[in-house]
Amino acid sequence: MTFSDDLNFVEDTEFSTDSPSYPVIFGMTLTPKVSGMIVGVLGLAGAAYMLMNFVMPQWETFQQQQTKQKELQEAINQKKASIKQIDKVKQEQVQAKQQQLQVLALFANEKTLDTLLLDLNRLVESSNTQIPPNAVRAKLRKYVPTGKDAEPITDGSLGSLVNGKLKRRSVNIEILGTYEQTQSILRNIERLQPLLIVKDYQSSLAPEPATQQEKFVVRRVGPAPISTSFQLQALMPLSEEEVAAKAAQPNNQPNNK
Repeated sequence: MTFSDDLNFVEDTEFSTDSPSYPVIFGMTLTPKVSGMIVGVLGLAGAAYMLMNFVMPQWETFQQQQTKQKELQEAINQKKASIKQIDKVKQEQVQAKQQQLQVLALFANEKTLDTLLLDLNRLVESSNTQIPPNAVRAKLRKYVPTGKDAEPITDGSLGSLVNGKLKRRSVNIEILGTYEQTQSILRNIERLQPLLIVKDYQSSLAPEPATQQEKFVVRRVGPAPISTSFQLQALMPLSEEEVAAKAAQPNNQPNNK
């Protein structure tokens, strides 16, 4: 072999400086840059697929659970509020019942009416303390009930709201005494426990003749007596039975022609 042949061999064995060959798909050469873009697009597509098919359903389920939890919490809060409201209503009922008892205690009843005569006698006699023997002594001259039973109030004399809810029993009373004694008796009547109304008040002079004691004429000293008459009305609430019986009565009677 000659030296020139050796040179030819070396030239034939040199590496080619041309660009390496890349696979071609659908007419597109898959260079590293293109392959990276394709991989990136495929990654985004895979992420979108995972998002749409796995993450979003789970997120919707989470939102639904959150909504249910809020609804349940609202229901629990409403029940708690209802329980508090029930407790408040019960307390108001207890207070209303106590107030009702206090109001009813102001009215008269059959027991207080039975002792009304004794109470009036006591009030009249209490005005005779510390007076001289020849002074005017207060007296209860008349105590006449107008009827045996109390009558329901239906005439509107005490207001339309009272009609059918209260009843009254009236007593005609006459008292003899000085003006100061009569004023004291009436003031003490107002302090009695039952609710009483004084009506048809009339007062006039009523001089009394002098009394004789051991053949001596003892003349009265102090103010002259006056005679006072009035009607005392005791108010009482209707019982539940009486209210029910009155409600069962027809309001208008049929006219027979």
